[in-house]
Amino acid sequence: MRIAATIAEVRAWRSQAPEPVGLVPTMGYLHSGHRSLVERARSENRSVAVSLFVNPTQFGPQEDLASYPRDFERDRDLLEAAGCDLLFAPQAAELYPAGCETRVDVGSVATPLEGARRPGHFAGVATIVLKLLNIVRPRKAYFGQKDAQQLRVIQRMVRDLDLDVEIVACPTVREPDGLAMSIRNTYLDPAQRAAATVLIRALRAVAAAHSGGERDAERLRQGARRVLDAEPLARTDYVSVADATSLAELDRVEGPALASLAVHVGRARLIDNLLLDA
Repeated sequence: MRIAATIAEVRAWRSQAPEPVGLVPTMGYLHSGHRSLVERARSENRSVAVSLFVNPTQFGPQEDLASYPRDFERDRDLLEAAGCDLLFAPQAAELYPAGCETRVDVGSVATPLEGARRPGHFAGVATIVLKLLNIVRPRKAYFGQKDAQQLRVIQRMVRDLDLDVEIVACPTVREPDGLAMSIRNTYLDPAQRAAATVLIRALRAVAAAHSGGERDAERLRQGARRVLDAEPLARTDYVSVADATSLAELDRVEGPALASLAVHVGRARLIDNLLLDA
């Protein structure tokens, strides 16, 4: 596996890499969910690049940029074992040199949910992903369904800007008890870790009601809130039942929908979602 710290090094590798090339963008401190993305990319491409960059422009002033977990050696070893060909691990000044002011505004799909709670977050996400796509020029790029709104934002950007890349959505990887794998799970103590399963329990309650014929979106939201409210260590931020593509909140579920939520458990703010089929 080759390790690159500069754009020039990536482009030199890219000029000789066997086609097709797959890209997995990450912020490091990798877990089995990230590994599943790399293995998917490995199975579909002759060359696999992974970026490892804690992107400062997607963190708000009160968020956890400084404390975000980092372990480069562990990540390097995991990626080498997973079959990564290129690890791109730049410093912030490499991707945001002095005077870099351009940002990508993806529009309405970035406005609700995480966009409403974290102003500027998705402009930071879209900008760094666009930069990585331009630097690596992959045929396919791989993202997890766990960050569903991020996935929609990137899909919309690729569509609207006519980018020649396929965005591959990969299933959420979960712990045996259903908790979605997340770097922020490391913030939880044992009692909080047990309480955090309330997210998937609430989502499964929505899915069960939907499968049973409930189509009133507010009743589905209320069902999730009842589960969340019963967990004393959980504090609900939002519960959403929205159109699966636009993320506009629904009155009735008549087609594909996304049930999603954000919940505070201890100092961790956790998100999760399930797709509701038509």
